[in-house]
Amino acid sequence: MAETGASPLPPTPPAHSPLARAEHFVWLTARVLEQRLFAYHFLSGSPDPVETALDAYRNEDGGYGHALEPDLRGPVSQPLHTGHALRVLDAVGRCGGQRVERVCRYLTSVSTPDGALPAIHPSQRGYPAAPFIPIVDDPPSELLSTGPVVGLLHRNEVWHAWLFRATDFCWHTVESLRQSHPYEIQAAVAFLDSVPDRPRAEAAADRLGRLVREHRLAVLDPDRLDAYPVAPGYAPGEHHFPHDYAKTPGSLARAWFTDDEMTRSLDFLAGDQQDDGGWPIRWRQWAPGTALEARPIVTIEALRTLRSHGRALT
Repeated sequence: MAETGASPLPPTPPAHSPLARAEHFVWLTARVLEQRLFAYHFLSGSPDPVETALDAYRNEDGGYGHALEPDLRGPVSQPLHTGHALRVLDAVGRCGGQRVERVCRYLTSVSTPDGALPAIHPSQRGYPAAPFIPIVDDPPSELLSTGPVVGLLHRNEVWHAWLFRATDFCWHTVESLRQSHPYEIQAAVAFLDSVPDRPRAEAAADRLGRLVREHRLAVLDPDRLDAYPVAPGYAPGEHHFPHDYAKTPGSLARAWFTDDEMTRSLDFLAGDQQDDGGWPIRWRQWAPGTALEARPIVTIEALRTLRSHGRALT
């Protein structure tokens, strides 16, 4: 290469804000979908590229597959993939129209006899999946998969025949919980935060909040992690914190925690950013590729949670 005689420009000094560090991590490691989601949320990007990237995961049956949810591999549509897709569409304001009509037809096709969703449809058999996700021939209805989907559809004023029985299932399950685990509580919150019957939702959330505190399902003092139990089947150290339930100040779960508890939780979340700019995953890691794909998802979620609670990112 010919010499030009010009001295090369000095490298740009690294930016050290949480957002700049996370941006570097996303461009370095993320799938196209998460790159475009990051651009939408934090760089004034358009929703159109997000939708284009998401379409790569959509199947002809109206559901989503292709490892959209990283712990489930293979091409087949699954309720957990489809719930993930709805969260993406909701985040960019595109959760409606014919696309969601097709999603509801898919949800109808894989529903259990009581009208709700299984966590894993048996079609997953034969494809890699996390060992902690059992695949059975006749899977039961799960609040874990049904609650967030029902909540999202209600929040976006989507009306479809599938919603009626699925909503009834969620109400019955949430109001019957006497013991639970953090991911199920998160699913219940996702349902209660958006279901139309607000007085009933507030009453149910109040009871769930007491359950969370009585069973110590949220770490209220991050300096004493060992003092809080880890749910059966969870990975060592797979704790949940107030910010995991109250992702926004407007969530019904926010009332479960004092201002000091929420501050400590958000301080912990902010301090959990790793040296590479991303946030860690706390569930069981079973394959290197799935962990790599999941971390940008978790990183974007952490940034959105911090911003929603008024924490500075830049």
